[in-house]
Amino acid sequence: MLEPLIIEPQNQADSAVIWLHGLGSNKYDFQSVAEQLQQQILPNTRFILPQAPNQPVSLNMGMTMPSWYDIISLSSPREISVPQLQRSAESVIKLIDAQRKQGIALNRIILAGFSQGGAVVMHTAYIAYLENVGGVMALSTYAPTFNEDTVFVDGKLAIPSLHLHGTDDNVVDISLGKAAYTFLLDHGVNASWHTYSMMHEVCNKELSDIATWLQERLIKQQK
Repeated sequence: MLEPLIIEPQNQADSAVIWLHGLGSNKYDFQSVAEQLQQQILPNTRFILPQAPNQPVSLNMGMTMPSWYDIISLSSPREISVPQLQRSAESVIKLIDAQRKQGIALNRIILAGFSQGGAVVMHTAYIAYLENVGGVMALSTYAPTFNEDTVFVDGKLAIPSLHLHGTDDNVVDISLGKAAYTFLLDHGVNASWHTYSMMHEVCNKELSDIATWLQERLIKQQK
């Protein structure tokens, strides 16, 4: 993985959010959001914003762009390069371990991702990583590795998740986001679902809901 953007908090860090961007974007995509959350409600939270490697994407005529994994077709479920997804998950795990070495408790590390990045963090949290992070935020995304053969390690279902999606999303259909949420909910995960009148993007009401959810896990539960 390329060098991530790390945004240090105003005070000594006691929690961390690892936030992955979407296909074709970069690590600066959620910088302003992270800084806003730090300034308003999370003065002790470090934000780590990784950068996806540049690699060909079959769906986009083989063009090279920042991508967490190759997308081969828009079938349902989508056909992707699972080995590349797994490699991205392993990179996220290294970032988790780095935060733990700096003294951040695992239950105070949140994984977040938009679109393709969201698919990576759900795979990381619930399938690839053997321990439990503090929560998952899945923005305008889907879960290509959730299926009838998915086996959860004991305790995985204790990881809460927040799912947010635009009703007019023209890139990742809302049905795919709802399917990921429903899959986790049906397996007993404390999952929340929010929709917004928007396309494949982020809106202010969504950010407000994210702030409330993060505050519940990183501020109120600490008291």
